[in-house]
Amino acid sequence: MEKHFVGSEIGQLRSVMLHRPNLSLKRLTPSNCQELLFDDVLSVERAGEEHDIFANTLRQQGIEVLLLTDLLTQTLDVADAKAWLLDTQISDYRLGPTFAADIRAWLADMPHRELARHLSGGLTYGEIPASIKNMVVDTHDINDFIMKPLPNHLFTRDTSCWIYNGVSINPMAKPARQRETNNLRAIYRWHPQFAGGDFIKYFGDEDINYDHATLEGGDVLVIGRGAVLIGMSERTTPQGVEFLAQALFKHRQAERVIAVELPKHRSCMHLDTVMTHIDIDTFSVYPEVVRPDVQCWTLTPDGRGGLKRTQESTLVHALEKALGIDQVRLITTGGDAFEAEREQWNDANNVLSLRAGVGVGEERASGPCEKSARA
Repeated sequence: MEKHFVGSEIGQLRSVMLHRPNLSLKRLTPSNCQELLFDDVLSVERAGEEHDIFANTLRQQGIEVLLLTDLLTQTLDVADAKAWLLDTQISDYRLGPTFAADIRAWLADMPHRELARHLSGGLTYGEIPASIKNMVVDTHDINDFIMKPLPNHLFTRDTSCWIYNGVSINPMAKPARQRETNNLRAIYRWHPQFAGGDFIKYFGDEDINYDHATLEGGDVLVIGRGAVLIGMSERTTPQGVEFLAQALFKHRQAERVIAVELPKHRSCMHLDTVMTHIDIDTFSVYPEVVRPDVQCWTLTPDGRGGLKRTQESTLVHALEKALGIDQVRLITTGGDAFEAEREQWNDANNVLSLRAGVGVGEERASGPCEKSARA
């Protein structure tokens, strides 16, 4: 079986999971986009075209592209997986016991690709057969959702993240994203490419309420040499960081976790939007993240199953210690403060490293990409 392993952000990328825009984006409207964590509606056709360009660029670099809908469809071929997903996505307490049972039975007979489409794209009352009659149906509009769409499935890095010889299946902070995790839990548990695989599930694969211990993969950077850098953002909490760090140390998969406090605003949504590891000693970064007053800690095992916390003078110093280098090179966003803020609003540092010194960025991130090329 293929080995699943991520040793660093700058290692050779061999396989990646993407999600092509589909039904969920078609259901994104001006009235619901804020609830679904989007600033505005998108052109579904244009988003699909841009996705295809991105995916084909990766394939041309010899990288295997796994599409979430394909993985979910194939996972549904496993009877236990389908039953578990329908139980987790269709709640008796939300829909009522009789209506929920009828919906589960109808969905269970649906072709698996169509079911996968609804598990990410949502399901409205207007889409169910007229034969399903219930008080719940009678009191809802045909455009109300039985299952809400999951347009943020586009950001596959958030829902799960691979760290050395294992994966964290992340408890998401926002209700609009929490059902995404169950789709990934099913894939990693039952899909033939992952079922029985020799990898560790660090966190998030239990049927419990994680409360404030939330974590999103966009805040997690594997920087190599047994170190992991995690941003504490609007979505990733200190509680989530501690749980993940304890699991990494328990399984001897990391020697230190660097936790950095991020600004709590939209343009710094995740660590990967403000910072990218692009070469052994080089990071692309938004200057606000490396200010001297930004709080940063290094977590290490305390030898008793707990954590030892060390306050660092600066993030840069913590990175230099972790990487064993004398000086980290920083490629900062923009020119002056105004340009940096404008570029960061468009996630200018959100670059995917394909291997050391080679990355793919958005068209809007031309400034950092050009500066990286000159470095």
